[in-house]
Amino acid sequence: MPVRGSREPRWLAAAVMVAVAGLTAAGCTSGDTQGQGPERERHVVPKGPAPVRAPGQQDQVLPGKPLTSDPFTQPRRQPNLLMITVDDAAQKDMQYLPHVQHLMADQGTTLDNGLAPTPICVPARASLVSGQYSHNHGAVTINGAGGGFEAFEDEDTLPVWLQQAGYDTMFIGKYLNGYGEDGSETYVPPGWSDWRATVDPSTYNFVRPTVNDNGTDRTYHQYSSDLFSDLTVDMLDDPARQQKPWYLWVNYVAPHTGGPDAKDDPKVLHPDDKSPIKTTTPAPEDENTFDSLDLPRTPDMFEEDTSDKAIIRAVHRRVDAVHRQEMREARQQRIEALQAVDRAVARTVRTLRRTGQLDNTYIVFTSDNGYVLGEHNLDGKLWYFREIAGIPMYIRGPGIAKGARSDAPVTNADWAPTFAALADAKPTREVDGTNVLPWLDTRASRRVVPIEGYPVQGGTTPLYTGVVVGPWTYVENKRGRAELYYRNVDPWQLDNLRRDPRYHQQYKQLRDLTRKYADCAGSECPSDFYR
Repeated sequence: MPVRGSREPRWLAAAVMVAVAGLTAAGCTSGDTQGQGPERERHVVPKGPAPVRAPGQQDQVLPGKPLTSDPFTQPRRQPNLLMITVDDAAQKDMQYLPHVQHLMADQGTTLDNGLAPTPICVPARASLVSGQYSHNHGAVTINGAGGGFEAFEDEDTLPVWLQQAGYDTMFIGKYLNGYGEDGSETYVPPGWSDWRATVDPSTYNFVRPTVNDNGTDRTYHQYSSDLFSDLTVDMLDDPARQQKPWYLWVNYVAPHTGGPDAKDDPKVLHPDDKSPIKTTTPAPEDENTFDSLDLPRTPDMFEEDTSDKAIIRAVHRRVDAVHRQEMREARQQRIEALQAVDRAVARTVRTLRRTGQLDNTYIVFTSDNGYVLGEHNLDGKLWYFREIAGIPMYIRGPGIAKGARSDAPVTNADWAPTFAALADAKPTREVDGTNVLPWLDTRASRRVVPIEGYPVQGGTTPLYTGVVVGPWTYVENKRGRAELYYRNVDPWQLDNLRRDPRYHQQYKQLRDLTRKYADCAGSECPSDFYR
């Protein structure tokens, strides 16, 4: 890639384009959304003038010494712990969830640097209960070798630790891909007091899911997000909740793709399309409530100049008009499917308040990974771009600041050790994550987070390894090809700085950190936070 010294860098041109788009769109609306969302989509516009010097040259990867954490006051009694997750929801989707914004963001803390170290279904959810990165818990992908439910050893996870500390432990919703197949349809993993997991392949039938109810399969004719909400309320209303502290993980399937097919789905509208964009299924009352929602207009959408992208072949494709329209339909349905989850969050919080449990309950709302539809010409997940590796993340509960934002980097491998610390439980497997609560009120914004991705159809050799350190993202593949981005001025990751000599020092630092931590385990994994 040529040095970008004399010509205008793409990130600067993109910033101007977005600023102008924001001005020209100010008098327009995206149509009637029936009160479900804002009048128009909010766009990211860089603040302040563009820097004259080459941005980030003086920004060291790990400036200064590690920070000292702030003390976090533990509750006087063991708190209740509620984890609510959605499947494939992106950070940009959250603006359309008013209840999440009011009940989680306004009444708790938004974690702006939520990260999925392996941003795809199985590895991310296995990290939530193991506290480990995927190269240690072993479920590195979805299918085949190292993939799915069968690849994860689940006999020693967070619910086991919590039960030993005196907790009731409950699960509702989607578990790991492949669960319920090959004779596992009545299997209940160790450590769970109450188990209500959907069995595959019914997990992706939004209107007729089959649930393993503590060893007995039951098929429901009900929209799955509404069913999970009902099951949640039943569990929280149970008098047993007043007797012991509890941990509940509710994992919604939305907005993951699934059926049944609708008349406006791409595969129905374009039966000759050999690779139609997959869609989800909204609840009946939410169908077409966002039919005026367009795709974002950020500069990474349908990126034209991909000559500097070295690792992913798919970024070099050109997305035709038909597939752009299919992506628009898929995005509309994703936002519509999340409305039932948003209502379920409100109903859950109301139930906790009505039963007197809210003041002693920590609630985390997050996603397994992000998702793209057109960004960098991609659709889906797995890759290292911020729209995929970055995940929405909120926490509320005793001692958590209300209406606050934290820049502390938090991964989905951190929640198991964090919940264990709150419950005074002892992890009995070596965890890679850390208790993040003492860092949320600090000015921490940097931490070395190892990232990695594996072939979807199976394989334990990574497609890429790398690190995210504050605004820096670095990845390399097994052939040594690398990409380096400085997101403070290039948030859309348009310019790969790998071969720019002005950033050679940062490149070497990030390359060395990648190779140092690619196989880290336990206390060898980075845990220091920096400003």
